[in-house]
Amino acid sequence: MDSIEIADIPSTKKTYRPRLVLPVGDPAGIGIEVTLQTLNDSEVTKNCDVTVIGDHIQLTEFYDRQDLEKQKYIHPSKLSIIDIRSSNQITVGRGNAASGDASFRYLENAIALTLAGKFDGIVTAPIAKSAWKAAGYNYPGQTELLAERSGVEKFGMLFVGTSPHTGWTLRSLLATTHIPLRQVADTLTPQLMAAKLDLLVECLDKYFGITKPRIAIAGLNPHSGEQGQLGTEEQEWMIPWLEQERDRRPGLVLDGLIPPDTMWVKPAQAWFRSIDSSKAHDAYLALYHDQGLIPVKQLAFDRAVNTSIGLPFVRTSPDHGTAFDIAGLGIADSTSMKAAILLATEMVCRKILQPTITETKTPI
Repeated sequence: MDSIEIADIPSTKKTYRPRLVLPVGDPAGIGIEVTLQTLNDSEVTKNCDVTVIGDHIQLTEFYDRQDLEKQKYIHPSKLSIIDIRSSNQITVGRGNAASGDASFRYLENAIALTLAGKFDGIVTAPIAKSAWKAAGYNYPGQTELLAERSGVEKFGMLFVGTSPHTGWTLRSLLATTHIPLRQVADTLTPQLMAAKLDLLVECLDKYFGITKPRIAIAGLNPHSGEQGQLGTEEQEWMIPWLEQERDRRPGLVLDGLIPPDTMWVKPAQAWFRSIDSSKAHDAYLALYHDQGLIPVKQLAFDRAVNTSIGLPFVRTSPDHGTAFDIAGLGIADSTSMKAAILLATEMVCRKILQPTITETKTPI
């Protein structure tokens, strides 16, 4: 990911340490495992302070079960923990109403404390939407609860991943999120697209230091409609909308509408092998869930970070689920959780230190 040039930060602000809170997610999943593994890495925590929200007994029980693998994890006694006891009806590997209720309460507390100014950002471990529903909480996901409790109507899901091969950073924003595919065309409107583009431009400036971004915008239909032969949305309103946005934002480069099957070619090249940086974009606006997330997970599955933008605080999350099938076995990969904490740390610093920071980009 892009880095902050520490030398350009005033000396009075160099020692600021972001205060992050980490609810452990569904306790029947891998949230506890990846949390204890990640916080055992001094490189992750050297520039931030992390407080964990979860059941202290469950955290300790997981650690005690690891036998010869204990060195991979930090002992819970070394952590700052907000202890919220959960039901004894929770079984590792089996999400149910009890585990859903626990994960919901962990996140509720994290949001309330952050809104009260106790923390600068939230890093969420994965939850199971089905377990939330079983517990009586009808939210599409954590993002929607975060937005509701924060009192914001305009928010978005931005996925960020930095290539271990070239250092290039992929940023993909979804215009629509957790809705059925058949509803996408009716949900997309010029107003929605403008709102998502506003969020993306603001985020790139505030959290990544990119003031004049190049943004790629996907078409909806195959071949972006092929002049109305494969769908009419592009011709009817999407192309006129994009032309208006170009007039409204003369300092930006808005490329589109790019056919969805070719928009991800240059990002793949930038991810796996160095190319001229002018050939890749600073961000990509995808129109629906799978259009944006299939390429993200293809390229960056083990290190992608889900970032909620539009909230009054920073929120990141690993881009994977609860993995009930491997929970408790000590084999979960914590790479994405590590990336989520590192990104949250950097985003908080950029937000707080703006505009005194200078961005330095890794060439691609």
